[in-house]
Amino acid sequence: MKKYMKNKSRTDKRMISENTGMKRRSRTHYKALMLAMALLVSSLTGCGNKTDTDTKIVLTTGFDKDEIFRIEEMSCTLPEIMVYLTTTQNQYENVYGEKIWEADLEGITLEENVKETVLAKIAQVKTMNLLAKQHQVTLSEEELTNVNNAAVDYYNGLNETEIEKMGINEETIVNLYSEYALAEKVYEYIIKDINPEISDDEARTITVEHILIKTYTLDGAGKKVEYTESAKQEAYQKMQEILQEVKSGEKDFASLIGIYSEDVNATYSFGKGTMDPAFEEAAFNLGTDEISDIVETEYGYHIIKCISTFNKEETDANKIKIVEQRKEEVFGEEYAQFVSSLTRKLNEELWESVAFIHDSEVTTKNFFDVYEEYFHK
Repeated sequence: MKKYMKNKSRTDKRMISENTGMKRRSRTHYKALMLAMALLVSSLTGCGNKTDTDTKIVLTTGFDKDEIFRIEEMSCTLPEIMVYLTTTQNQYENVYGEKIWEADLEGITLEENVKETVLAKIAQVKTMNLLAKQHQVTLSEEELTNVNNAAVDYYNGLNETEIEKMGINEETIVNLYSEYALAEKVYEYIIKDINPEISDDEARTITVEHILIKTYTLDGAGKKVEYTESAKQEAYQKMQEILQEVKSGEKDFASLIGIYSEDVNATYSFGKGTMDPAFEEAAFNLGTDEISDIVETEYGYHIIKCISTFNKEETDANKIKIVEQRKEEVFGEEYAQFVSSLTRKLNEELWESVAFIHDSEVTTKNFFDVYEEYFHK
């Protein structure tokens, strides 16, 4: 859950590189929680026009003072938003400097992008608190004590300017930490029955080398353009010649990779369900040091050599990854279904007025770090 909840200083646009040509660009089981967050924030901001019979859209009227949004009975205030936003702003500036905000992401400023990310994050926390109520999950006395101690610690570390500019008091921080802790707790409650035991066979990770001759190119915009049939045939004939060289044994496989392969990566270690299906099937059917025939994928033609049929270190790491994926799927399915039935309202006028604080006295960036000290020692 920490990887969902913990704030990180990074841009939220993920660049998909074309440097491998092999890893699947999307998984069968997408992170449903992230999708649900996107659905929630889009409905808050009005970024999507699609509605369904389970989603209740309410006009943005009747807000209390400083109320940014409301999801059912959960409310988010301007001071709460400012704690998240100021923390994120200062984390960015600490790493990249103040000029980072001059960056433009396809017509959207980075500040606008961060605002939307913060809105999604805090909307997620509020929603998970509603989910906790449904499951009758509450904080223990010890957890409430940790909340109060963390709030005192964080609040006492602020200067007067920071308190004034964010418009907060100690109660604001207590409420934020309480909701954050409860969000984590309901996540753990929902995924509690997931079996953490994964067999070696299920998580088995192999290591292969390969030679790739591509059957596509990229246009000026980086879009994939398939070869013509005649060009594909030429690529196949070239690969047949390479295969004969491989079988002759006159040069080792690694040397032939350096001469012919059009993939910048010569070696891959992977488990089941992570690579192109045709490539994966061929690779998992090889024994150590065995070499495949020509394998066709959407990326081109391959010759694969198995280096190891079982990588103990990678397999153990993959077991952890599989368990995490199962947690994501189980929680994400319930969360997405829950979100679809919620009534949410956004105070658009107030939200549009929200902006970063540009003041040399406002440098606080440890809101989430203080939480970690008390809840994840």
